[in-house]
Amino acid sequence: MRKEWIRILVLLVIIIVLFPWTVLRWYNQSEVRTEDITIRVLMPDGQVKSLGLEEYLVGVVAAEMPAEFEEEALKAQAIAARTYAAKRISQRSGSEAGYDVDTTVNTQVWISEDKMKEKWNWLSYWRYHNKIEKAVTGTKDQVLVADGQYIEAFFHSSTGRKPTERAEDVWSSSRPYLQNVVAGEENPARYVKSYTFTPSDLYQKVGHSGTAKAFTESDFVILSETAAGRAKVVRVLGKNYTGAQIRTLLGLASTDMEITLTPQEIKITTYGNGHAVGMSQYGANDLAKAGKTCEEILQHYYPGTQLLTLTKA
Repeated sequence: MRKEWIRILVLLVIIIVLFPWTVLRWYNQSEVRTEDITIRVLMPDGQVKSLGLEEYLVGVVAAEMPAEFEEEALKAQAIAARTYAAKRISQRSGSEAGYDVDTTVNTQVWISEDKMKEKWNWLSYWRYHNKIEKAVTGTKDQVLVADGQYIEAFFHSSTGRKPTERAEDVWSSSRPYLQNVVAGEENPARYVKSYTFTPSDLYQKVGHSGTAKAFTESDFVILSETAAGRAKVVRVLGKNYTGAQIRTLLGLASTDMEITLTPQEIKITTYGNGHAVGMSQYGANDLAKAGKTCEEILQHYYPGTQLLTLTKA
């Protein structure tokens, strides 16, 4: 009798465990799989390497957004980054560069797994890598489109105390989904930075060929502001610049600036971090903490867009 019960038990194990595994294995092998979309990445050593798009995105999200952020914020970042990459890939036929993206802010920042280990240390690497990989795979193939085209999914670190910027106020070309929206940040003073420049500093920064002189009130003037209230046109030492140009030349965190000027120095205080167009990463995290899904976060920063599934051409 005891042997009979053992036979029954073994049979039950086979039915409960092995049979479903066998069926699942057969199903997976018979499933039609499409080839992964690849992206050509210009590496720091000058070599061009082809990576699977989803693999590449893990390195982008790891580089572009703090791994400590909420999962829904990381998902929103993954979709924005995938959309940017897909748009670059779609423009491949008209490009002579030989690559689609590099690993810098010129396209999207990307880091290797070795760099992730350096950034997070070995103890945190597995936890953070798995978390980011989950955000990428959890949004697999999802991209943002408007009027049947991939959008310009711009993003930045922190919008700060003012709304996001319209594309036309920063880069002159309009995008209906890149408009002024509420920043969504719980702490608008998260990024407040101060910079001090002497006359010789400022002359050198903007490439002025004259001899540095004591400042007068007309040496640094914000002539016009964007609809959101940031510097749009700035006159510096008699020459007009866009706010974006001055931000680059002076190494400022943003174009939301306050100016204090004396004959011997100019003090610039900035609020926020980045160009302020599109998605605020810290705003996305704050919205995620408030219970918003990645779809709701993306709709907030890119109004009027749609989520679609990317397919291989």
